[in-house]
Amino acid sequence: MNDTRPRIGLVGAGPWAQRVHGPGVAAHPDTDLVSVWARRPEAAAAIAAPHGATPTTSFDDLLAAVDAVTFAVPPAVQAPLALRAVEAGKHVILEKPLAASVEEAGQLVDAAERAGVTTLMMLTFRYAPEVADWLAATHRTGGWHGGAARWLSATLLDSKYETSAWRHAGGALADIGPHTFDLLDAALGEITTVLHAHFAERGRTWHVLFGHDSGATSTATMTMHTPAEPPINDFSVFGEHGLSYLDPSGDASVRYAALLDQFVAMVRAGATEHPTDIRRGLHLQRLHHQVLAHLD
Repeated sequence: MNDTRPRIGLVGAGPWAQRVHGPGVAAHPDTDLVSVWARRPEAAAAIAAPHGATPTTSFDDLLAAVDAVTFAVPPAVQAPLALRAVEAGKHVILEKPLAASVEEAGQLVDAAERAGVTTLMMLTFRYAPEVADWLAATHRTGGWHGGAARWLSATLLDSKYETSAWRHAGGALADIGPHTFDLLDAALGEITTVLHAHFAERGRTWHVLFGHDSGATSTATMTMHTPAEPPINDFSVFGEHGLSYLDPSGDASVRYAALLDQFVAMVRAGATEHPTDIRRGLHLQRLHHQVLAHLD
């Protein structure tokens, strides 16, 4: 596309579409928000209006008007729509989880590879410079024996998400698990084994123990039903050289802008590979499935 500004359509009208996707695409200097489609036409219109975009009642009409699509819908909705988008040659920004099943995720990856389109996952931490710097430092240092992640929040006690059925059904594992597993995997090497998984009904808390291809082990503790204020969200690795700690909390809108920087650069270059492209989404989908399979 050379230096052309990608025309982007937004699919979805929930809290993240309202707070991050819509305003982010509209404000970015190198993208145009041209169309919004959602299950509720009035919700699509409410997002489109402030940004001069066109609300549409047809997903096919949205596809006809854009070069790329950014999705902000549940995984079971995203996968079939994203499949249609990539088969139509559209570049895509995808939410996590990628799909409702490993099979669906795999089909979507295959279609994206056949189409040769640019894809990025909404693993927003990974686009923050401080997170990239921390990961680079952990790789330079090496010698890590293990790591730990904690994510304790009250997100699903918040009325903003009371109608988000997929979040309440999947809980922390589905919503914040992909972010958590992605950073542990990126820091310590590919997660190859789920050694143990436990779900505590009290506090609706997940505890997961992983094995990595580096020989390291790591733990993840996650809940979205704890009234922690401020929320606790931290990562650490330990080993031969001591302890390295990361607090990745930050502004999701700023990180989405950084994602768009990289997305636009990839689209213009015709690039299809990135550490957080659609293949990463499939890897994380498989980990999600493996955690469920190892529940005690």
